[in-house]
Amino acid sequence: MMWLSRRTGLVVFVLFAALAVLPLRPAHAGVPTIGSPDNVTADPPVARPSTAPCTVQLFSHVTFADFSPKPFTYTPPAACPGPWAKVVLEGDFSVTAGRQFDRTAQIAVGHVNVYYGTTPEPSRTVSPTWHFERDLTDYSPVFRTAQTGETNLGNLVNETYTGIIDGSAKLLFYPVSSHDPAPWTAGAVLSLSDAPGGAALLDTGANLLAPALSLPRNIEAAYLDVIAQSQSADEFWYACVPDDVADELFSCPGTAFRETEVTIDGQPAGVAPVYPWLYTGAIDPLLWRPIPGVQTLSFVPYRVDLTPFAGVLSNGQPHQVGVRVFNANHYFLVAASLLLDLDAGSTQVTGAVTRNTLAATPPLSIDEDLTTESDGSLTGTVRTASRRHLTVAGYAVTSHGRVETTVRQSLSFTNDQEFVVADAAYVQNIKQRTRIDSTTETKRGHSTTTREQHFAYPLDLDISLAFAADGSFSQTTAVDQTFESREEDGRVANNVTGTDTLLFDAAGAVVGFRDRHSTQAYLARSEDGEHRHGGGRDGTCYSRSITAVDGLLTGITDGQGCGHGGH
Repeated sequence: MMWLSRRTGLVVFVLFAALAVLPLRPAHAGVPTIGSPDNVTADPPVARPSTAPCTVQLFSHVTFADFSPKPFTYTPPAACPGPWAKVVLEGDFSVTAGRQFDRTAQIAVGHVNVYYGTTPEPSRTVSPTWHFERDLTDYSPVFRTAQTGETNLGNLVNETYTGIIDGSAKLLFYPVSSHDPAPWTAGAVLSLSDAPGGAALLDTGANLLAPALSLPRNIEAAYLDVIAQSQSADEFWYACVPDDVADELFSCPGTAFRETEVTIDGQPAGVAPVYPWLYTGAIDPLLWRPIPGVQTLSFVPYRVDLTPFAGVLSNGQPHQVGVRVFNANHYFLVAASLLLDLDAGSTQVTGAVTRNTLAATPPLSIDEDLTTESDGSLTGTVRTASRRHLTVAGYAVTSHGRVETTVRQSLSFTNDQEFVVADAAYVQNIKQRTRIDSTTETKRGHSTTTREQHFAYPLDLDISLAFAADGSFSQTTAVDQTFESREEDGRVANNVTGTDTLLFDAAGAVVGFRDRHSTQAYLARSEDGEHRHGGGRDGTCYSRSITAVDGLLTGITDGQGCGHGGH
């Protein structure tokens, strides 16, 4: 059975079935309504300073019923000229009851992407509403000048797909005070794409987004924020298998490994793992009502440290900073923003890359163990794995001396799939693990500092179909998805689980469901002043768990795992 890709309308197989310094005043999420079918997440709001913000409305109640980007004009807040203690984006959207696919949503200011997410699917009786927030303090240079922006949220509305999306977004600028000083922000922010919403189309692994950039000559540090969103035939890349067994396993080809690779002037410079986002139409749309998947409504970019290249990027020549998606198979959308830390005491930084062990192509191993039985059924496993270690080092001569930076990373990926392909059953069970361990060492004179970061993206996805003699069938899906980040000064753990059995008649129409329930648990703890994706600061802790049964919110638990005093 085939279902439609949720954003493109193309037919694809879907698994054979269809950073401030002082403590901030904590911000608390509103309490959702028990028994409500409306969209709900356990995600925390962004922590706020104690100062009163100035608000700039980017757009208000814009209707999204076609595929044309919606432009707006941004003007800096005259009453809050900056620097700012915090800059926060807030968005409030809704979709009318009816039938509609999930849609991709992007907001850009001056071509720089400031929001990326997807939308919930409505039902005949439920019109979902949703709210998102993003800490954009690092992006402060974007908001210092008046410029145009746009929202890119393509939405097909006709006799069949009737859900109309409405949205508003605003920026809140918090002034500095004695208790809320100005934090570190980039000195300059550049987008790698001038496409609407700031996201470029990369159809295959051969496609490279690499604009020639004229950069400042006093770059002291550089970072690239990357979001790579799978689309169309690649929407379910984590369920794909090697080309040679794709047809007999009724799955997509290209293997189950994707990776965003960063280059500078054509040379390997960094890696951004692809998070396996699950949209609200994925596998079984009922799984995501009312609790969507991890980050489904608001993606978190992965930040690649390019500081070893700071001296090279400052040499006054144009440089190509590029991204590609390894193994992309029609297709990915990629948003990438270059954040530059500038040396205020110098007009010219010099330096060089002293070591780079990053290979242009990741190592990939495939292990297939499949058996065809006498009755024609097929059983077995397929394993896709990649593991590598890299070191990139360089130095920059700045106004305050020579700064040496070394980035060391270990990246591991495994995707294990179990299959049963038979007349009466189809099973595809996926266990995927992605882990990134990074250490950045910075040496200034006789002083050396070290910062560690650890990310883990575990995904368990089990799909089982059972076919009856009369042609009717059922599909049972279970998902367990997590985003985890850990540093010396804090951690974030965001987990979503769900189970549902869809019932189909012989014509393939959904006639019911059973055993439907889902949960989300979000824990964010910070041990000092660094911000943690909205999780609080200076020893703060946020925790919320929510549960749902048969599409209705059934429980909310706050503070679990935080000890005394946590939210």
